[in-house]
Amino acid sequence: QYENQASGENMIFRQLFDAKSSTYTYLLADEQSKTAVLIDPVFEQVNRDVALINELGLNLAYALDTHCHADHVTGSWLLKHKANCKIASAKSIHAKNSDIGLVNGDIINFGQYELEVRATPGHTEGCLTYVCHTQKIAFTGDALLIRGCGRCDFQQGSASQLFDSIHQQIFSLSDDFQLYPGHDYSGRCSTSVSEEKQFNARLGGNASREDFVGYMNNMSLPHPKF
Repeated sequence: QYENQASGENMIFRQLFDAKSSTYTYLLADEQSKTAVLIDPVFEQVNRDVALINELGLNLAYALDTHCHADHVTGSWLLKHKANCKIASAKSIHAKNSDIGLVNGDIINFGQYELEVRATPGHTEGCLTYVCHTQKIAFTGDALLIRGCGRCDFQQGSASQLFDSIHQQIFSLSDDFQLYPGHDYSGRCSTSVSEEKQFNARLGGNASREDFVGYMNNMSLPHPKF
């Protein structure tokens, strides 16, 4: 839980994991109003998520996707039916049945907290990062992973665009921001802006755009398993 210094209230925070796709789902809620958002729900884990929401006495306002996933099916549609929430995703992906099309600079409110929407395309053209400034946390989806980043070879991906997105929208946050990715395949849970600036093998140190683009364009990765 993260304490809100201004009010003394806590933000309810849960990091959930889907082992099959190595996907993180994040539940955030205002302890006072019980209003919640769920970031990157996984179809097969919806019953788990709804059970937790009910156990904590929360009201789910939004199911938020960071992007259109290639390795799992989103649980947003099921959550809308089971928890009566709204679905929000990037406007640029033109998702049918999404209630809100998000663009850069939008604000998502839940109780006393808010998430700023930052467009971070490059892995796909519709990638978003959600930033909670009062708690100094950001949810980067597949744009920036722990010591890595999302691939750029399908769904309108662009290595050059991803380089700009990370530097302009994520590395522009203060060094002490905690970052929570959409996936991790090595059991790591979070990182920070400072750590990734120093230690990210693809982006850290003085890695140039040319170095990054050359590396990403020569990865020859297989298609996602799922």
